[in-house]
Amino acid sequence: MIKNKSKRSTPICTRNYLKDYSNQFVSCKRSQEEMVGFALIIILVSIILLVFLAFSLNKSKTESTESYEVNSFLQSTLQYTTACQTSSGIKKFESIQDLVFECDIKEKCSNNENTCEVLNKTLTDILKESWPIGEDRPNKGYELIINAGEEIILKIQEGNLTNNCKGSSQILAKSRKEFSINFEACF
Repeated sequence: MIKNKSKRSTPICTRNYLKDYSNQFVSCKRSQEEMVGFALIIILVSIILLVFLAFSLNKSKTESTESYEVNSFLQSTLQYTTACQTSSGIKKFESIQDLVFECDIKEKCSNNENTCEVLNKTLTDILKESWPIGEDRPNKGYELIINAGEEIILKIQEGNLTNNCKGSSQILAKSRKEFSINFEACF
């Protein structure tokens, strides 16, 4: 018979027979302590996970979340062709993106209209048609802000900006100047 010479911190079994070999069992204290310790660790980890879950579910509702609908709208709006023709270079109708750049340098359309006014009117009309707002509508409000560096070129806000909003932003650059276009629609 080969004896197992490995030393263990706890006995192999969790019960030992009494010396008189009766059917009564004595429990091993060390095993019970380890089981209590293991249970405390499980309870502690569970509490930490619940706290983490509570914080992650209660994130601020005022954060605007990126939305493919809002992002697609902003991208297509920048490519929309306006009624403004600039007199510089080739005679062509300008897109909203080009009109943003022209508005920043105070360029005029070929019919002497101010590019900023054309930009404002065109975007206001597009927003009213695309994002109708009202109590009986799913859209409660929207806000469009166009910045050239730190300066606000245009700001259009309509309706109520609620805590349930979806937003998108687009960064454009021209002549070492950065333009940011931010749109947020609230439901």
